[in-house]
Parts: sequence; structure tokens; C-alpha cells
Amino acid sequence: MVAPDGAQHKTATRSSDGPAKVTITEIAREAGVSVPTVSRVVNGRSDVSPATRAKVEDLLQRHGYRRRAPAPGARPVLLDLVFNDLDSPWAVEIIRGVEEVTHESGVGTVVSAIHNRAGSARQWMTNLRARASDGVILVTSVLEPRLHDELRRLGVPLVVIDPAGSPASEEPTIGATNWAGGMAATEYLLGLGHRRIGFIEGPSRLMCSRARLDGYRAALDVAGVPVDGELIVPGDFYHESGFTGCNQLLDLDDPPTAVFAASDQMALGAMEALRRRGLRVPEDMSVVGFDDLPEMLWASPPLTTVRQPLADMGKLAARVVLDLARSVVPTSPRVELATELVVRASTAPPRRA
Repeated sequence: MVAPDGAQHKTATRSSDGPAKVTITEIAREAGVSVPTVSRVVNGRSDVSPATRAKVEDLLQRHGYRRRAPAPGARPVLLDLVFNDLDSPWAVEIIRGVEEVTHESGVGTVVSAIHNRAGSARQWMTNLRARASDGVILVTSVLEPRLHDELRRLGVPLVVIDPAGSPASEEPTIGATNWAGGMAATEYLLGLGHRRIGFIEGPSRLMCSRARLDGYRAALDVAGVPVDGELIVPGDFYHESGFTGCNQLLDLDDPPTAVFAASDQMALGAMEALRRRGLRVPEDMSVVGFDDLPEMLWASPPLTTVRQPLADMGKLAARVVLDLARSVVPTSPRVELATELVVRASTAPPRRA
């Protein structure tokens, strides 16, 4: 997706807290190249040699180039929405929410995936600098501190959805009540009579994953059920780890009667592991997920899961970053939208207590 026609063109200037403005002519003189060559680098053109591009980009960064501040009353015209990966229906729901707001506001959206590969995030930053984006929404991704600092120097507002770690206090974040969702799902299974409840974790680097696990532990503690470390297995939110994790739980001498997976995709993987062993859901084992992706209604059986309002999280993040681009400060740096347990046919009382 690209910016709408008529998008304003912005030029780079020295940061307001630095020395006098540095012109493209001066950058060209220092780099020993022509002014048009520097202009091609700034505008993301491909017809520049890698060595020259690297030299010019280094000078642009060292001189603290940033976009010229928009004129009073100017509207934002372009946002960057950045994921680690785009191979998940979870990402599609976030995109749907962001796009609804940007479309209504006449703002273009650029969707990127940085894949945690070496150099990928730096290349994204180069592209962002060239297209002069008005704001960034970062989803469960981690930027190197140097790139984070570069966003600040460029004056590009940043909002984070599901931050990996504890963000800076001035950095707005959007999330869901993951702890409460983890506790609600586990309490529901306990209420059905389950006492051995397996848990398939999400990536431990993510705050949302740790909160879901903490909610699971808290529910067991309140019910007086000891936490059994054998029943907690690693996962990464994707189908394969749910399949592997469920098999690991089934191989225990005393397997669980229910499995709570920290994502819907892992729950589907767990259900496939049960199917391949000739076990039925929920007759032989109950399964609960987390997300409530649209297709979970059509799983076989339909999946009991914790609904987090992914599209609403995308909408709110877009509104906040657009406000920041207009110099409107949010009332709270951290917002959590409510989760909700959705009971369907994948859960039942255990056949054995």
C-alpha cells in the first residue's frame, strides 16, 4: 500500500536540538559525490552503488537528518505498520483495524515485516527515512536501541502493540488484559473439574506471553492446585509448536485432561496432535486457545478461546499515532483492552478427575 495521491513531499533538516541545519549540498561535498546522488539516496532510489549509499546514509545519520516539521494544521499522510512476520491471521486482524482508521483519515499505510534477520530492521529504517513516514506502529517487534534512537532523532512518533519488554515511559503502548485472560481460561477449566491442565507457552520474550502464563499460575494458586512444571511446555504461537507441545504433554506418565494454549494457532496444532493419536476433543481432552481468530468458529469442534480485540487494538494504535503526529499527547502511555472468554464445543468436564 502506498500514500494517497497528493502526499506532501518533505525534506530533511538538522534536528532542532542540534547545531545549524546541514544541507544536502554539504552532505554531498563531505561524501565526495554529487548533489543528485545524495538526493537519490534520500529518496530511496536504487541507482546508487552500495558503497556510495552506505557512505551517504552514514553521513545523514551522523548529522541527525530529520524531516522538516510539518506546517501548522498539516495532516499526516503516511504511517508505517511493522511486524516481525506477516504469516499469521493474527497480523491480518491488526492490519484490518489500522487500515480502517487510516482509510477514514485519508492516510496511506506501508506494511513491513522485519523477520528478525540481520540488517532487515536497518534496511526498513533506511526506507522509512526515504519515504518520510509520519508515524510508526510497531507490533510485537524489537528494534535495536540505535534504531529506536534514530526514530526519536527523526521526530517520528512511535506506538507499540504488545511490547516485547518494558517500554520507555513516554512510549505509548497498546495491549490486552492478557493476565486476566489467562486466569479466566484456567478458572473455567478448573470449574469443569480439570485439575491437570497443560499450558503451551508463547515466546517468553513477549510481555503478553508472560502475562498469560502468570494468569494460568494465579488461577491454579487460587484454587489450591499445585503448579506442575511438567505441564508447562514451550511454544512460539504457531501451529507446529502447539502440535509438538501437546505431544510432549501426552507422553507424560500422567498426562493432563485439558490443554490451554497461549494462542489459537497452537490450540489448532494441539488438536491435530490429539487427532493423530486417535483422541477426541473434548471427550478425551479439552482444548482452550487465546485470540479468537475468526476461523476458530469453524474449527472442528469450534474452539473455546480467550478473545482479545485485535482489530480494536489496531484501531486504537492508529488513532494514537495519528494524534501524536498532530502533536496531541495521549492521556495514558499504556492502554489495555479487555479480553473475554468465549465458550464453544472444545471443552467439557474430564472423563477422569
